[in-house]
Amino acid sequence: MSLTNTGRNHITQQIIGEAVTAFNNANAYLGVGDSNTAFAASQTDLQAATNKLRKAMDATYPQRSTNILTLRSTFGSSEANFAWEEFGTFNASAAGVMLQRKVQSLGTKVVGQQWELTATLTINNP
Repeated sequence: MSLTNTGRNHITQQIIGEAVTAFNNANAYLGVGDSNTAFAASQTDLQAATNKLRKAMDATYPQRSTNILTLRSTFGSSEANFAWEEFGTFNASAAGVMLQRKVQSLGTKVVGQQWELTATLTINNP
């Protein structure tokens, strides 16, 4: 997944102690959509016009292990039933900050299926 400009800015705000909404279990969401529009760092939301949905974190997520952040959401049988072409990480159910976005075809979810989406963010030294 690629870091967005708003995600980058959010991280720098946290470093200097500015008040921001955390990407914790109460606020973090994974979103999926059906747009395959290429990633641009300036994007602030998924690019799908109508077929997109954000889901709250599963219990105990996000998780951190040293420099790796793992987020996981489960989409129920009646949710997000469309082609999953993009996904992103957010700190609100609507609006808020999109930390990262990835364009990748994950398949088409249909009614009756439950899908679990896991995303990771790894912070490395150059």
